[in-house]
Amino acid sequence: QVQLVESGGGVVQTGGSLRLSCVASGLTFRVYSVGWFRQSPGKEREFVASIRWSGPDTYYGDFVKGRFTISKDNAKNTVFLQMNSLKPEDTAVYVCAAALISSQKYTYWGQGTQVTVSS
Repeated sequence: QVQLVESGGGVVQTGGSLRLSCVASGLTFRVYSVGWFRQSPGKEREFVASIRWSGPDTYYGDFVKGRFTISKDNAKNTVFLQMNSLKPEDTAVYVCAAALISSQKYTYWGQGTQVTVSS
């Protein structure tokens, strides 16, 4: 089992920044990758970014276009999502998820943190 807890969401004006955190606990040695996803009402869940737990590889959704940066602190079992130049369309619940080495599929999900960008 892997538990994930997100924090850092809030309300920000257009053009502002937020830094989200995802703290993992439990069997973290089994984690292959941690990803951020987002979902807003009426829309499908959207991939934002991911990072390999034991390596430097990062991946981003097409819409990110250099505005977001994913990073990690393995010593603190924490993955960060730095979001800059935020737009109203970035408003969503942001959720982190963990994929295990055994399946490489996102199996464990956090509760999410709300990000609201006002115009």
